[in-house]
This record gives sequence, structure tokens and C-alpha cells, in this order.
Amino acid sequence: MSTSRRNFIKKAAVGAVGVTLGSKVNAMSAKSYSNIIGANDRINVAIQGLGRRGGGFKEPIVTKENNVRLLYLCDVMKSQMDKANQYFGKDLDYKIKLEGDIRKVLDDKDLDAVFMSTPDHWHTPGAIMAMNAGKHVYLEKPCSHNMFENGLIVDAQKKYDKVVQMGNQQRSSGDSAAIIKEIHDGLIGKTYKSTAFYINTRGRVPNQTKAPVLDGLDWDLFQGPAPRREYTHNTWDYNWHWYGWDFGTAEMGNNATHELDIARWALNVELPQQVNVRAAKNQFLDDGWEMYDAMEARFTFADGQVIEWDGQSRNGYKKYNGKGRGTVVYGSEGSIFIDRSGYEVFDLTGKSIRNSENEETESGLALGGGGSLTTRHAVNFFETIRGKQELTSPITEGATSQAMTHYANIAYRVGKSTLEIDDKSGVIYDRKAMEFWSREYEQGWKPKL
Repeated sequence: MSTSRRNFIKKAAVGAVGVTLGSKVNAMSAKSYSNIIGANDRINVAIQGLGRRGGGFKEPIVTKENNVRLLYLCDVMKSQMDKANQYFGKDLDYKIKLEGDIRKVLDDKDLDAVFMSTPDHWHTPGAIMAMNAGKHVYLEKPCSHNMFENGLIVDAQKKYDKVVQMGNQQRSSGDSAAIIKEIHDGLIGKTYKSTAFYINTRGRVPNQTKAPVLDGLDWDLFQGPAPRREYTHNTWDYNWHWYGWDFGTAEMGNNATHELDIARWALNVELPQQVNVRAAKNQFLDDGWEMYDAMEARFTFADGQVIEWDGQSRNGYKKYNGKGRGTVVYGSEGSIFIDRSGYEVFDLTGKSIRNSENEETESGLALGGGGSLTTRHAVNFFETIRGKQELTSPITEGATSQAMTHYANIAYRVGKSTLEIDDKSGVIYDRKAMEFWSREYEQGWKPKL
């Protein structure tokens, strides 16, 4: 490495907050265990964000054996709160408090934990607010909107010493955990590549048009950390994913997070040294979708292993055995396909030699909802708070996988097909790319410790 390049890395590392993500830590420290609530005590929770994911937490919360009380339902849209209140309330024998402002919810000293399922731009700032208020956090993916936040959320967990579970729920799949352990033990020999994919048939997205703010929507609070802008039709209801980078993280943050995490787990790697990206908007060229709808990415790691990503958001040809999403792991002695419903092992001739049989109910492509993996993931969160288990997806692990999605998005946004990365510090060698390390924040909203 040249002296100038080495000096650049040193300066970039000093300028980036909390970017070292490669090390692993225990789910909770000894200090945490001394401060947790009693194992037989009830856990009081709130849900922030009551859209497509919010309802997925119903089963783990209302199941009496889990000893959880839902204190608050929180959303910036009043109709969402009313709808969720009816949905949860019919299975509860007590009244749930409805509150549109999460800051007021966090002021409640009786609250122990928050489920955060807001739009992406709220995740890290909201989680840090919750930890600062003394709450544990179940944080939906993506755990961060950008690389600055990606390091900050890890630092915040360490500072506030709270349980932070990332919502990549396949980490709580018994089948996935079992087969990945076998991979690590040499089931298919030496691994060298994993291909993760997501294929969907998302349709035309409305072009943005200025519109009055909907009745019951707190548009200012919806924007939260993002720079203020005029409201456009239907932005609040899912289409914020595709309307630029103020709120969303494109399909990489939205869905690639899940499968790339499984691929990284299976190959037992940390941060990549290089990312190569080919991405573009290819379908419905005149609609309101503002970023790529197809991306192919290749992540290369220090030991030569490779993770490939094949994401096709709006072209439904299922070229991987008819599956819409999943992960293929390649080794010197065979290969394995893993998805939310189980796994299948193949020998070098491509012959299937073993598969799992389970009754998982987690949907692969449907929007929102929950299922058996979400329930198991949430229960693991509760039991870790009680000191009975360790997190299946501590934020240190989640953020390491999340970094891959940010690197790919940065490459696309900066217009570079290849980026070189320092796999120890996480920083990118390209100065122009480092301009996308963070983002512009509304005054007073930039997250900090």
C-alpha cells in the first residue's frame, strides 16, 4: 500500500465514528446481567411503527406464557394506531395506550423495551433515543440508514449496555442455525462462494405529486431525522422505500439484508475488501421508482471467499429452482440451499442427498406480517432481557451484515462499479464514495451518543 493511501485510511478512520464492526461481543455484559429485571417479572413493551411489520409482533406479545404487557402502540398516523388497537386489543384484557410521539412513550419509567418497525431513516436515531431512556430495543432491519449510523448503533449499545436485537429473524431459525453449524464443521468441505438472491414482481410505482398532508398524519414527525420536504401523494405508505434516499435504503436495505446475513454467517466472514456492483432501473422506466430495481453485487473477502447478490425487484423469473429468495452455499464437496423454510444439501453432481422438513410459517415475499421465525426471534429478545438466553442476532452481528448493503448502495450512488474497502476499519478508500458515508440531517436530529 502506498504512503498516501495509508495516510488516507488513517485520516478516514479518525473521521468516521464507530466504524470498526469486525469484532464480536457477547450479547450482554456482566453489568447487564446484574441490572436486568427478574426472570419471573413481566416485560412492558411498546411498538413504534404500526405498518406492515408492526402486527407481526402480536403472537409473541399476547401469548401469556411470555409474560409481556403491551403498554403502548405508537405511530405518526392516527388511523394506524386505531387499526392496531383493534387488532391487538381483541386478544388482550387490558387497555393499550395510544401515543403518536415516541418521545413521550420513552418518558414512561415503567416501559422496559421497544419494538421499532418504522421507516429506515428512523431506525438508528430512534434506537439510540430508546437506549438513552433506558429501554431495550428490538430493531427491525435495516439497523441503520448509512454507514455513519451503522457504527453509531454498535457504539450506542456498548455505551448504554442494553439488549439490542436486529430483526433479521432467520437468525432464529433452528434449521438455519443447525445447517450453518454443519457447514462450519465441514459438511460440504471448504466453502468458497455463496449466492444470495431476491426475486419479486413489484409493480408500477406512482410518480410523486405534491398533495395535502393526510388527516391524522404527523408529517413533521414522520420525517424526523430527514431534511424537511413537501408531502407527496402516498409517500407515508410504503412508497417512501422508492422515493429517493431521504427515508429508504432501496432493496439492499429492505430485503438483501436478510439473505446477505445468512451468506456471511455461512461463510464465517466479516467485512469485505472489495465490492463490485452492476445496478440500474430496468422496469417501468417512466414511473416514480427513483433508484435501481435490479442489482448484482459481488463481495470479495480477505481469504478469497465471495458472496454474490442477485436482486431483481420487478422481474419475476425465478431462476433458482423456482424460489423467490434464499441463499446457496458452495463448497469443495457439495452445496447447500438455505431459505426461511429450511435447507437442502446437494453433492457435487447436483443430486439432493438431504433436506429439512419443518413447519415454518414465515412468508418469503409477502409484505409485512409475522410468522414463526419472528415469534421465535421476539421470544429470544425477551429471554435475553431476562438473562436466560443470548441474542441470536446481536446488533454487532447485524451491523456487520448491514455494512454490505451500504457499500453496494454507495457504489451505485457514486457511480463506481468497484470500491476497495479496509476490512479492519470498514472505511472506503475512495474519497468520493466516503462522501456518502453519512447523510444530511434535519437540524437537531443528527444522532449522537
